Amino acid sequence: MLDLVLIGVAIAVFPLSVTAFVPVLSARGGAWKGLAFIVSWLACFVAVLAAVLLTTGGEPPAPRSPPSTTASAAKLAIGAGLLWYGRRRHRRGPRDRTSSGGMSARLDRISGRTAAGLAPLLQPWGLVAAGAATVVGADLSHTSSCVALVVYCAIATSGLGAMEVYAVLAPDSARARPGGLRLWLESCQERALVAVALVAGLFLVARSLHQLTS
Repeated sequence: MLDLVLIGVAIAVFPLSVTAFVPVLSARGGAWKGLAFIVSWLACFVAVLAAVLLTTGGEPPAPRSPPSTTASAAKLAIGAGLLWYGRRRHRRGPRDRTSSGGMSARLDRISGRTAAGLAPLLQPWGLVAAGAATVVGADLSHTSSCVALVVYCAIATSGLGAMEVYAVLAPDSARARPGGLRLWLESCQERALVAVALVAGLFLVARSLHQLTS
C-alpha cells in the first residue's frame, strides 16, 4: 500500500501532465475535452495494471523467485533512471518557454478526440512502470490488495480529477484563470520535475535494494 500510494502521488502531481491539462480545460467545451482526456488516461492506466495481473494470475510470486527478483530489479532500474533524469534537469537549469507556449496554444484548439489520444502520451511512463512492477506483488485473494489497487488508481488520477471537477462546478472562474495558472505552473515546472524525479527515484532505489537484499 505504501509503495503504491507514494507512486500514485508522484503520478498525480507530475508537472508535465498537469501543465498540459490546463489548456485542454480552458478550450471551448473544455469540461468535455477534459473528461475525454481523463477517461483515456484512466483506461490506459487500468490496462497496464490488468496486463500485469493477468500475467501473475493475481497471485504474488514467491520471495526471491525469478519474477519477484525481476520486479525488484526493474524498480531499481526505474529509480536510478529517475535520479539521473532529475539530476540532469537540475544541472541544465530553466528552459526556454517559447516552445512550451507554442504547445499550449495548440492544445487550446484540440478536439475531444485529440485530447483522448493525447492523454496516454502525457502519462509519466517511468512512474507507471514502477507502479506496474509493484503490482506484481498484489494478491487479489486479499481484500486489502484490491483496496490498494483502487486507491492507487484514484490517487494517480486525483490531480486531473480535481481540476475537472473545478471546471464543471465553476466554469466561468475556470475559464477566467487558466492563463495565470498556466504561467504559474510553467514557472514552477522545472523545480517540480526535479523534486518529483529525485524523491521518487530515491524511494524506489531504497525500496528495491531492501527487497533484493532482505
